[in-house]
Amino acid sequence: MLPHLKKTVSQQIFDAFNIAFLGAFGLLCFLPFWYVLIASFNVGTDFTKGGVYLFPRLFTLENYQQAFKNKQIVAAFTVSVIRTASVVAGGLLVSALAAYAMHVRTLPGRAAIFMFFYIPTILSGGLIPYYILLRTLKLTSSILIYILPSIYGFFNIVLMRIYFDTNVPSDIREAASIDGASDLKILMRIYLPLATPVLATLALFIGVGNWNEWFTGAYFVSNKDLWPAATLLQKILNEAAARPAMSTDATAGSSSANMNALVMTQTVTSQSLQMAFVMILTMPIIVVYPFLQKYYVKGIMVGSIKG
Repeated sequence: MLPHLKKTVSQQIFDAFNIAFLGAFGLLCFLPFWYVLIASFNVGTDFTKGGVYLFPRLFTLENYQQAFKNKQIVAAFTVSVIRTASVVAGGLLVSALAAYAMHVRTLPGRAAIFMFFYIPTILSGGLIPYYILLRTLKLTSSILIYILPSIYGFFNIVLMRIYFDTNVPSDIREAASIDGASDLKILMRIYLPLATPVLATLALFIGVGNWNEWFTGAYFVSNKDLWPAATLLQKILNEAAARPAMSTDATAGSSSANMNALVMTQTVTSQSLQMAFVMILTMPIIVVYPFLQKYYVKGIMVGSIKG
């Protein structure tokens, strides 16, 4: 290392402090996830005794077996998979088509089209008109209620258009047009292969957002078979939190013999089942993210200042 590039003592102290602080903060953020993970692999009745922090004391897969035996959980997980896959595919297609159209500077009314998309984004009609619209379109009893309203995203279109403007030379499109290529072929054969970072970034944004979104199912869908996993998890956690407050004196006075019999015949508790369901809901995102991270870092820097 060159002498003028050597770090001073104060810089070294700052780096050490920075590494220690970020390491401690990262560990602090990781501990709740680890706690839920080991609880999901521990015998439920044993976990209620406490003292399980680093590793499962009594390892078991019964919590996950019971979770997947529950038809409602399987149905909710299936709805989430269909919803997320459909919205990611449809969202990327719609965003790419709209972004390419607004990228072409010769598009008639280009500025007016952009404002047409932009104004509804900042001026929402409100929750009640939105629900009336969904009910009028008869989407409240269909899985399409999760797909159709979600495939359009103004932010996604803008992000992709900026990427096209800054990373794809306009000369390429002009040359392809001279050779007789249609706009659709130019988009599919030239633009999209060059836009892998922003496509991966948007896929992660759209996928995580739809996988974790519970509001639509909780307030707009009454059919439990159409609840996504996030909505079902939110219902389960709310019921578990409200259960102690709803307990009565009669419940408190139940015989200890009956309670002991229940403990002896059941190793899976509601708490351990909740932990397993949280992990089932979380793991797909955790598995996918490492494969998209390198593209995510590139895509998120779209529009940044370049030296």
